[in-house]
Amino acid sequence: MAIQLSPHDRARLRWRARRGLLENDLILTRFLDAHEDTLTDVDVALLTELLEATDNELMDYLLGRKEPEGDLATPAMLDLIKRLREV
Repeated sequence: MAIQLSPHDRARLRWRARRGLLENDLILTRFLDAHEDTLTDVDVALLTELLEATDNELMDYLLGRKEPEGDLATPAMLDLIKRLREV
C-alpha cells in the first residue's frame, strides 16, 4: 500500500526541517531546495521520521559520524541519509 501524504504534510516538512544547529539547517535546506519537487511520499515520511532525532543525533547522521540504529536502520532510511550527505 502506497503512502498518500497530503499537500499540507509536504508543506510542513520544510518548516520542520528548520533546526537549532546551523549545520543541520544548511544541509536540510540545500537538500530540499534541490529535491523537494521530486521527493516521493515515502521520502517525505522517512525525512519526517528522521527529523524526530535530536539536533546532535541528526548532525551525527548527516556528517557520517554515526549510523542510525534500531527502527531507523532500514535500507530506505540509509539511502535517504546517503542522499542528504551528498548535497
